Amino acid sequence: MKIALLQLEVLEKNKAANVAHGLQLVREAAASHDLVVLPEVWTTGYSLGHLSEEAETEASPVLAELQSIAREHSCAVLAGSVPMHHDGKIYNTSIAISKTGALVNKYDKVHLFGLFNEEKFFAPGNNFQAFELDGLCCGSTICYDLRFPELFRHLALQGAKIIFCPAEWPEARGDIWRLLAQARAAENHTFVVAVNCAGAFKGAPFYGHSMVVAPSGRILAEAGMQEKIISCEIDLADIDKVRSRLNALADVRKELIQ
Repeated sequence: MKIALLQLEVLEKNKAANVAHGLQLVREAAASHDLVVLPEVWTTGYSLGHLSEEAETEASPVLAELQSIAREHSCAVLAGSVPMHHDGKIYNTSIAISKTGALVNKYDKVHLFGLFNEEKFFAPGNNFQAFELDGLCCGSTICYDLRFPELFRHLALQGAKIIFCPAEWPEARGDIWRLLAQARAAENHTFVVAVNCAGAFKGAPFYGHSMVVAPSGRILAEAGMQEKIISCEIDLADIDKVRSRLNALADVRKELIQ
């Protein structure tokens, strides 16, 4: 399975440019990959003052274009996350689109980042279940969720083989990004696809370093801090190989975490 991680440079207060550039790179990557993954809030960045006008709906042109690209190239798209209207609220939502262009999952960010006052802009999600993407069991998380191992364990116990984590993670906390991504993969024997953005917000640079981490915890591919399309081919059989040697999931006392 060949995955493209789109480490976009996300601009402040320029949704039109972000959308146009993001769609261009998705189209470019979809032509030669099975799955394309975008970063967190790549349409707006953390310029959240106009969400009532800039948040998407399921009928928005952005999602329609992503679905069209998926169909055209028979390539699944994990659309990072976008601010999204539903249920009368705005959520930070990760959308999964199958290779036929079907919208197969919406995950609303569960853990809102208090340091950035995300609760003033987004409602917290509650739909944290694994889902099927073209026959593969997957799980979605977003950025700050990486610090909450119970969410990753929950998804792994539901059968997720790949857990996605689109993010806008700053350089100031960059060392913990790699550590947590590797830990989440190794402790659950799953692939973790962590896609950060490039650029800066209010002068503070994002860390980049988007990566694919194997079920062993080994990093298979990793970017630097600049915008880049990272290509990585994974073998899902590696999950069973790792679990045949040591399967911590089999020893989980579920009564302690339910």
